[in-house]
Amino acid sequence: MPYDVIVVGAGPAGSSAAHAAADAGARVLVLDRATFPRYKTCGGGLIGPTLAALPQDLQLPSRAEIHRATLTLAGGRWADRRSDRRLLRLVDRASFDHALLRSAQAAGAQTHEGVTVTGVEQDEDLVTLQTSEGPLTAHYVIGADGSASRVARHVGVRTDGVDLGLEVELETGDQAHRWEGRVHLDWGADPGTYAWVFPKGDTLTVGVIQSRGHAAATRAYLASFVTDMGLSGLREIQSSGHLTRCRTVDSPLSRGRVLVAGDAAGLLEPWTREGISYAVRSGRFAGRSVGADGADPAAVRAAYDAAVESTLAREMAAGRIALRAFERSPALMHHIVARTGRGWREFGRLTGGDATLADALEHRSVRWGLRAVGR
Repeated sequence: MPYDVIVVGAGPAGSSAAHAAADAGARVLVLDRATFPRYKTCGGGLIGPTLAALPQDLQLPSRAEIHRATLTLAGGRWADRRSDRRLLRLVDRASFDHALLRSAQAAGAQTHEGVTVTGVEQDEDLVTLQTSEGPLTAHYVIGADGSASRVARHVGVRTDGVDLGLEVELETGDQAHRWEGRVHLDWGADPGTYAWVFPKGDTLTVGVIQSRGHAAATRAYLASFVTDMGLSGLREIQSSGHLTRCRTVDSPLSRGRVLVAGDAAGLLEPWTREGISYAVRSGRFAGRSVGADGADPAAVRAAYDAAVESTLAREMAAGRIALRAFERSPALMHHIVARTGRGWREFGRLTGGDATLADALEHRSVRWGLRAVGR
């Protein structure tokens, strides 16, 4: 008997999709090639839109709440800013993703871990997945299998921005007091680059991101950043890298009875490359779209497209504008966030979920600033 929905990938997008579809009464199966909990390269910062979209029954494994940020420009021009409101919640991705998967299971989704999908076929009525466990069929498939998604290739997802993120996990040791309630952000010397330190109790997540094709420079940036932050003496627990891919404006989100969400769809914020909120929200949209009993494929695709276009796509368009401004004048962006009261308040509103970049672009002062850097 075919499943109503098979979700490929059990990260934030996949587990959110599975939870939403199962909650709507669908018979759901989640497949993932990994066995959970598993390590994931990611800063693990949860912003307001992520928190608002999480299942209400989720026991969030939060490692830190952030009310303070230090900011630098290529290692200099230090600024220390505090907020009365929470800026971020930080999580360990292995624990966070596992908790989301358990929440989907509690909603009724079945899971098969350690299963690899090797092929996708579909006809008018069913989708057939070729897997390491043999063929599996469903009325709908949601691809949430990451930036190297096999399902995305079937759908025909197109990307126009690929970045390399490098990250190390360090043992905090006797430096825990330095980082309590604080993150550090550095706007890099090369266009579009930045680095971060995210504290998570007994560990620090330290990472950098840069456009693909500059691997040596990206590694050098990470090494110098670790040294500049006074962290080179800490024990390294994990070192990893990850490619992020941003969809083209006209990239498809579906094909027939197959939808894609999260990284598989190339959904992320182009300026910061923040992807968790996009994964959770797009997963929910996809799961709700296919969860209706006997839903027509054309209606499912239309509902999913409309949900993404009215929210995530609008935010991505603003993110592209912000990225161009950041690439042209990181010093101005640093000044706005680190040195002006309005900029810092807007930063807090963005991370808190009270506003989006798209909302910010509607302000006259923001539009003037973007013109000043040659938008």
